[in-house]
Amino acid sequence: MLAPTSAADAGKRLRAARERLCLSIREVEDLSRDISLKMNAPDFFISRTWLGALEAGKLKLNIYRLQSLSLIYRLGLDEILSFFGVDIRDAGTEQKLVGLPHTYLLTPTLGGAKSSLVAPLELREKVDFGNTNLVSRMFESWGEIPVTLLQHMDWRNSLYGYIGIEDRTLYPMLRPGSFVQIDSQQTKVETDGWHDEFERPIYFVELRDNLYVCSWCEVNGSQLMLLPSAQSGKQSRHVRYPGDADILGRVTAVTMRIAEMRGL
Repeated sequence: MLAPTSAADAGKRLRAARERLCLSIREVEDLSRDISLKMNAPDFFISRTWLGALEAGKLKLNIYRLQSLSLIYRLGLDEILSFFGVDIRDAGTEQKLVGLPHTYLLTPTLGGAKSSLVAPLELREKVDFGNTNLVSRMFESWGEIPVTLLQHMDWRNSLYGYIGIEDRTLYPMLRPGSFVQIDSQQTKVETDGWHDEFERPIYFVELRDNLYVCSWCEVNGSQLMLLPSAQSGKQSRHVRYPGDADILGRVTAVTMRIAEMRGL
């Protein structure tokens, strides 16, 4: 848990967040009014008087108004709450303090706009981030799913893969550490129909022993050719198909970093 902070200190930090965006208290009031109307919930409305008192450290929290501040200031709700000494990132470990009497289903949920994954040591020990893998397989033996990482994923209609940090098969189009969305309905290798390497279909392939590769593909009789990019420095591979390889689907979207953050 974060050390508790005073209402005055939290108010100062909220005021600094508002001023960083050059917003007046009246503008925050107007923006929150729009939110409350769209939500059809008056509790989301923030009056100038209320916000002024909050910034002065004279008021207790109202979760609906804090959500409005989160949307207006472009801060995650977890970050807003941390100003007041509440760290929701500890929720995964703190849930162990409560023993629920009934069986329940864990499902991915939507997190804050800027929520970040804080993985416990147990995850880093059990998940191999060096190799390409299916996201669902990466965490299947782990007791608690890191739902913050899995937000906005369409689990009913798509598979998701992770490109290992040591996998440069399709570099630079797919950089190591990327996440890819996979359409499991598209498992037949297309032989033409594209104009260049950027349009060429990319497939996510499962090999023997739960190994995975994300690459361009060609089928030649009973052989599946896994083709890397020219920049990768890797050689093409031939595997028996379908005996030693299974095409899980075509990659339809990718999320990846294109530059390293300074100071990391």
